[in-house]
Amino acid sequence: MLGAADIADRALLPALGQAAAAEPLAIASRDRERARDLARRHRVERVHPDYDSLLADPEVDAIYLPLPNALHRTWTLRALEAGKHVLCEKPLALDAGQAEEMAVAAERAGRLLMEALMYRFHPRMRCLRASLEGVQIRRLEAGFTFRLGREGYRLRPELGGGALLDVGCYLVDLARWLLGEPERVAAVRHLGPTGVDLSCSALLGFAGGAVASLYASFDAPEHQELTVVTEGWMVRQPFPFTAWRDPEDPYRLMVEAFSRAALAGEEPPLPLQESIATLRVLDRIRAA
Repeated sequence: MLGAADIADRALLPALGQAAAAEPLAIASRDRERARDLARRHRVERVHPDYDSLLADPEVDAIYLPLPNALHRTWTLRALEAGKHVLCEKPLALDAGQAEEMAVAAERAGRLLMEALMYRFHPRMRCLRASLEGVQIRRLEAGFTFRLGREGYRLRPELGGGALLDVGCYLVDLARWLLGEPERVAAVRHLGPTGVDLSCSALLGFAGGAVASLYASFDAPEHQELTVVTEGWMVRQPFPFTAWRDPEDPYRLMVEAFSRAALAGEEPPLPLQESIATLRVLDRIRAA
């Protein structure tokens, strides 16, 4: 665990504690006391004094990287150079160019690199996608919003903050997963006092006339929902982030899929080209 972020405490360390084919072995953080606390509560054996020391640990096979967005590229490259597999928190990078560089580094190192988009591993999402095979989708609406305080790395532009990268990446990836690559992109955003987007609305147009309406925000009450409208029916369901934290924990399923692929020397269960393509659309939304 390269960093002691809240997502590591709430989701990944519990998932690692229950996952098959994986064991939480070591953690490092700039905050040594927080690292010790996480290690104690989640039964992690080792606390390293810094990130470099953890990367030098020969018994560590893989790194989960929950650092702020602007640090994903740097520490992924260093972890790959140290011979570690990397499960990197979303978004994989700040833009598609960085992600392509990281993919080249993973191939050169012969190690697994995967973006931690856990929702793709939830059985309900997989079932929904399977049910839409061959079905003409007319409209997709997806929103992920929550109220954020006026402090923290998510509001710092130099750390890659903003609602689009933080939660909008889920929505764009979902639209691509169900509809393919958009032909047209339009967007509106609202900037906060620090210069990052507090909210972003995007409209994506696809071949055949399908439209995806996406809304990511730090300025609205917590809400996560997906609506899909086809020629013959409509489905509305929660997006699997908090509402679906059930026995089919998508974080555990993601960790297990990643670990099996790493142990077998296989390709990542979520291909890097998928993550790069999502970042290309995020780049287009920013440009729009």
